[in-house]
Amino acid sequence: MGDTAPGDAATHVLGIDSGGSGVRVGVARTDVLGGSAGKPPSWSAPLTWSSSTPAAVGDRGIDAAGLLARVLPAARELLHEAGARRLGAVCVGAAGMATLGDDLRARLPDALADALGVRRLALAADAVTAYAGALGQRPGAVVAAGTGLIALGAVPEGSGGGPGGTEGVGSTGSASGTGGPGGASGTSGTGSASAVHGTGGPGGAHGPHGADAPAARPDARRATGGWRRADGWGHLLGDCGGGAWIGRAGLEAAMRAYDGRDGGSKPLLARLEAVFGPAAGLPGKLYPRPDRPAVLASFAPEVGRCASEDPVAEAILRAAARHVAEAAEAVCPRLESSEVALTGGLFRMGAPLLTPVREELAARLPGVRITEAAGDPLDGALCVAAALAADGLRLPRDPALLTVV
Repeated sequence: MGDTAPGDAATHVLGIDSGGSGVRVGVARTDVLGGSAGKPPSWSAPLTWSSSTPAAVGDRGIDAAGLLARVLPAARELLHEAGARRLGAVCVGAAGMATLGDDLRARLPDALADALGVRRLALAADAVTAYAGALGQRPGAVVAAGTGLIALGAVPEGSGGGPGGTEGVGSTGSASGTGGPGGASGTSGTGSASAVHGTGGPGGAHGPHGADAPAARPDARRATGGWRRADGWGHLLGDCGGGAWIGRAGLEAAMRAYDGRDGGSKPLLARLEAVFGPAAGLPGKLYPRPDRPAVLASFAPEVGRCASEDPVAEAILRAAARHVAEAAEAVCPRLESSEVALTGGLFRMGAPLLTPVREELAARLPGVRITEAAGDPLDGALCVAAALAADGLRLPRDPALLTVV
């Protein structure tokens, strides 16, 4: 690529995904990507490289030098394998970009320009690349759930949004009492916060039902551009409905059964002992671990396996589904064209979680299409890079979430 004339058209783009589970690099052709047209990724599988070791974090946040030392050799090899003549753009999506990305922002632009000859670079939070991977550049909301949970909504440029200028999809109360933009919900049959013994936390209570709900008020924030975020505050302050949240609720129900307290679950107790050993020894195994959220999340699939026969496990998943839908409702723009996509490993649990999630979303966001995520965060990084290379990036710029340098 180094001897290619600057005027030649770009043939490929590069995406980098740095997350808690490792680092991935992908290369794809610019002529088979859908990013500039606002569509989700539509390429055949890009060439990829991956490492299960996450990027190191130091005093300046994510270590740019360490990340570059790993991804540049991989990028060069992939570009050579792809026969790339000219690299059009790069997008780096990283977990912690907003709070730990200072070193990346300071060093990556010059380093990538020197090493790869690329002058167009997007730096994005991993939630943004998850959004782009799921929906491309279409308006809507994406809920990304794994160990934690975050929802992100956007109205890309040219999507028809504007202050007060959107259609009121879901903005008035319906027969099911789903409430409006204020967020109060009267959805019946989902159980109360006490169904999982206080794990619902603040905001778990539901509001007035049906016709008794107060008149909805338009929320101009949902009609304008920019990103809207809900949750993603970590397992101590939020991530409600995520894997650690579900796992913790399941383990609490198991310990209640061990103690003989109300609300316990003997099936979950049996699964606890099968996975972790004697129940009384669980605190000693869990509390010293630095990866407590991941350990808690590892029990979420056990809750899913028990849900069909255990009402306590089923109630936990229904409460989790309510939290998922609440997060989506909080960020979803009120446009007729809005969609909601679910992405992340937690949803691989399947029907025990997805069925109540879809029910809650249908009740809270009537008229909004629930769609499958088209791709993952690496696909999203490639989508952003392709749009940037074609001068078609319409996703909102934000100092913490998406910058172009």
